[in-house]
Amino acid sequence: MSAKTNVLFDLPGPKARSRHRLLAVVGAVVLLALLAWVLVRMDDKGQLDPDKWLRVVSGEAWRYYFVPGLRSTLVAAALAIIISMGLALGLAMARMSDNAVLRWAATLFVEFFRGVPVLIMMLFAFYFLVMMGWFPSDVNPLIGTVTGLVAYNSSVLAEVIRNGVASLPAGQREAGLSIGLSPSQTRRMILVPQSLTAMMPSLVSQVIVITKDSALGYMILYPELVTSARRLGSWAGAPFQAYVIAAVIFIIVNYGIDRLARWVETLQRRRGRSAGPIADAEDVPMVGAGVRGTVNAPAGG
Repeated sequence: MSAKTNVLFDLPGPKARSRHRLLAVVGAVVLLALLAWVLVRMDDKGQLDPDKWLRVVSGEAWRYYFVPGLRSTLVAAALAIIISMGLALGLAMARMSDNAVLRWAATLFVEFFRGVPVLIMMLFAFYFLVMMGWFPSDVNPLIGTVTGLVAYNSSVLAEVIRNGVASLPAGQREAGLSIGLSPSQTRRMILVPQSLTAMMPSLVSQVIVITKDSALGYMILYPELVTSARRLGSWAGAPFQAYVIAAVIFIIVNYGIDRLARWVETLQRRRGRSAGPIADAEDVPMVGAGVRGTVNAPAGG
């Protein structure tokens, strides 16, 4: 074990390792006992009846409930993610703008919608659209769901981008200004692209939050996955089982989003590291080489 490994903490001794193993075993036993108690209670209530589980995983359940619900969830989440990303970029640029009016307007928008719960924004947007009658009644739940998601998450993403720009070294901004770029051009062409790459984990987390929060659309009758699970539970007489399957679907979808984002991040890092081969020292022209009549000497000199 190298000395660098022991800088931040002391390695546990034999007694500490034994104590940790004992605590781990006790914790595992307690968890297993709790799980067994839950399963016994569920069996007493008939929740482990195979017929109930078979009804919620049948072909009809997937065709008429889970697949349509998952499709509606992904549609709302995709629309909210795309719109939120674009609006967040605009809000972040506005909050960092030199224009005081634009900066204060963006700040007011961000601070207001960050403090309003997503569900309230969904309800407000839905009932406003119903009252105004601008769109067909079957479209209002989708618009209300997307509006609530966009209003909140674009504000959060704007702060993520702005904090990412603020965390960059000051030399990045100074380098942009030194080559003649304006402050806005420096932010747009140098700082913001770097912050998006640096803040990729936070952006992915917010994408997962958007996907999960789309389930709040059931309050305004949007036929997303949770609404479909509730309807399936009523039809099959197995609401608990239907909600469990819906939760598993959400976990799989969010895990897939996380893995996809990690793959994209890894691909970006590989591209950044493979900008080109490193030149040998003797192949790089030195300053003043032309004076010595070597590299930069005129042809035929």
